[in-house]
Amino acid sequence: MDLDPRRLLVLSSIARSGGLAPAARLLGHTRSAVSQQLASLEREVGLPLVDRSGPRLELTAAGRLLAATGDRIGKELATAAEQLSSVHQDVAQGPVAIGATSWVLARLAVRALRLLASSHPRVEPRFVEAGLADGLRQLRLGELDVLVITDDRDTAAPLPPSVRAQVLSEDHYRVVVPAAWETPTAPAELSGRPWICAPAHSARGRAFARFASSHGVVPSVEHLADHMLAVQALLAGQVGAAILPAYLAAQLDQVTVTTLPVTGSQITRTLCRKGPGAAAAAAGVVADTLKQAARDHAEAATGTGRAKGDIVVRPLHDPTETPRPARGAALPAPGTPRSR
Repeated sequence: MDLDPRRLLVLSSIARSGGLAPAARLLGHTRSAVSQQLASLEREVGLPLVDRSGPRLELTAAGRLLAATGDRIGKELATAAEQLSSVHQDVAQGPVAIGATSWVLARLAVRALRLLASSHPRVEPRFVEAGLADGLRQLRLGELDVLVITDDRDTAAPLPPSVRAQVLSEDHYRVVVPAAWETPTAPAELSGRPWICAPAHSARGRAFARFASSHGVVPSVEHLADHMLAVQALLAGQVGAAILPAYLAAQLDQVTVTTLPVTGSQITRTLCRKGPGAAAAAAGVVADTLKQAARDHAEAATGTGRAKGDIVVRPLHDPTETPRPARGAALPAPGTPRSR
């Protein structure tokens, strides 16, 4: 029997918290993600691990046995993390310049700053608004230590020297049209119509170029809008069609999210400097903190109902890495982003 220790940790959290929802809050995952992990563990052992027949969820004998094992694993990991944290506290220190888009600044900066102040007070983070092109230039010049960018997986920007990357989230693209338009059944129906596009170097710009080339779509006019608030306003004004990440598209009003095929996916990447010394260690700490802030934001969005659908938590690999299959990882439904 090949047990996944991560699922034992999930079961341990269920036992300690008394249910799926409180375990999800404890772990920083969504309820559906915890439920999926529990179901996968039950399939692995071939036994029910919880009794759902009563007014509250209770562990079976097998569940209690495995939860105790998960407790022991969790304690060992906590000890290791504490020891490693003490090392990082000694090494990770000093100023860290973090470049990020306005979207990231609005949603993650405050969370990340609070987490860093609590866990790594010797790190001195400073956020700078930066887009893809100028952010990569500043990272190459050493003006930034960490950069969070929105990228297109199929045409991802190459990494500057001595920089590592990790993917925070990934989402499929969708073609979105104003609600007043007749819903198109084929891409060709959107040729000769106005489009709300993005700069050619941007992730959405590259996705649109790929879509237009594949289906022979030629806009009557291309309105250029990079910021999501501008795109949302233009869509609400019935100005044109657009290609957006499905997660964002599902939250918009006065639009129709079509089922037209759009290849590729949009990813959010964190790039940070690597190497010896306190500066690189501090950049690594900031990158890890941004990942936690992104997960916290996603959990809060689903918990308050601002986001439609659940966030699927699974390992995500940067385009520079060789993908490794995730055991038992759940695939997201359309419009559901994946988060690391």
